[in-house]
Amino acid sequence: MSVTDTISVGRADYRDAGLRFPSDFIFGSATAAYQIEGAAAEGGRGPSIWDTFSHTAGKTWNGDTGDVAADHYHRLESDLDLMASLGLEAYRFSISWSRIQATGRGPANEAGLDFYERLVDGLLARGIRPIATLYHWDLPQALENEGGWTSRGTALAFAEYARIVGERLGDRVHTWTTLNEPWCSAYLGYGSGAHAPGRTDGAAALAAVHHLNLAHGLAVSALRDVVTSDPQFSITLNLHVFRGEAEAVRRLDALANRAFLGPLLEGAYPLDLFVDTAGVTDWAFVLPGDLELIHQPLDVLGVNYYSTNLVREWDGVSEKQMADGHKAASGSAWPGSENVEFLPQPGPYTAMGWNIDPSGLEDLLMGLHASYPRLPLMITENGAAFDDRVVDGAVHDADRVDYLRRHITAVHRALERGVDLRGYQVWSLLDNFEWGYGYAKRFGIVRVDYETLERLPKDSAHWYARLAREHVLPE
Repeated sequence: MSVTDTISVGRADYRDAGLRFPSDFIFGSATAAYQIEGAAAEGGRGPSIWDTFSHTAGKTWNGDTGDVAADHYHRLESDLDLMASLGLEAYRFSISWSRIQATGRGPANEAGLDFYERLVDGLLARGIRPIATLYHWDLPQALENEGGWTSRGTALAFAEYARIVGERLGDRVHTWTTLNEPWCSAYLGYGSGAHAPGRTDGAAALAAVHHLNLAHGLAVSALRDVVTSDPQFSITLNLHVFRGEAEAVRRLDALANRAFLGPLLEGAYPLDLFVDTAGVTDWAFVLPGDLELIHQPLDVLGVNYYSTNLVREWDGVSEKQMADGHKAASGSAWPGSENVEFLPQPGPYTAMGWNIDPSGLEDLLMGLHASYPRLPLMITENGAAFDDRVVDGAVHDADRVDYLRRHITAVHRALERGVDLRGYQVWSLLDNFEWGYGYAKRFGIVRVDYETLERLPKDSAHWYARLAREHVLPE
């Protein structure tokens, strides 16, 4: 992929304009099933861990749940028309496992498969590439009752689920993504308790890391057995950009990044990860042959990026700072790294309290390219929550436009520096249920009125639509 006719200003603040992207660079948007679909108890869907978690008092802001969310399930056709009106070239969506198999096992629920078939066919009819994510955090509750991601059985069940979906949609999906951000599923779900299922056990979190990795490998193999087209196979990781003291950075890089990159791309866990976490687990759940199953060839690696982290070793005396960007919870998302603290960073910040630093995205892409130069990359999530306001029937979200402009400039600079980067999916298409934050945080380029469910494209949507159509970064 080459970049031609480039007008590169190269401003230090990443506020460039006029940058031209290759014609085959894919601009799209991304969502997740539980965050937008609603229809939680319709069409044969069973409960997921996020249904249980969000209905548990005190787990989400204001007691919000995804029961209705953005009601995408009932508004599929109009939402597809909205995507087309914005000129999206791809749409990254996730499939609800419990809508396909209510308990995570057994025969397929035809009504669930029919819904996603209508979605995929509707995208193709509008010239939009379908990017399907098999798992975006919504494990069927019945599987959690059996141990969830701490159990090897969940990885085996995931492979069968992948096979079922692949048999129905495997002739039409452009890119199959097995897992979205397994870091969050493992460490926030089983370590800190900030996410569903809300467990707080470091050993369980590390077992979940391995079984998620194993699920990915098994799912890719299952998909390859049944798909009849020539799709791309992928996984999406929220790789952390750590800055600060060297030893703290090394320790957290092993736990957050190399715990996934190592087995997925190199067929081995990093040895320092085992040493760092020896007091938490003996890793006996890694069985002979597992790493060969996990280490499947990938066509593209999905990269999610929002902000950076500043870390150092804690002195054990002063008050420990934990500005890691995640919702406060009773457990730790960093098992074996209790001697590391996360320092506040200079602003500006998004409404999530995350620092805005587009250089972190460029650094991340360049680092991945240096380590894996032959692996194509795609930005599968990047975006920002701000406190949007409707004024005279419009949302003038200048902060979000500025955020996107600066981060897409970073993407272009990585392209110019030789990174094989295939596309960019803005998070998110719609305002939605933002997990533990409920409906308090708005990431969408399209506003959703949660009372009427009316959609209203924000200024950022119009700006992004121009970018998608012209492949030139607007002013």
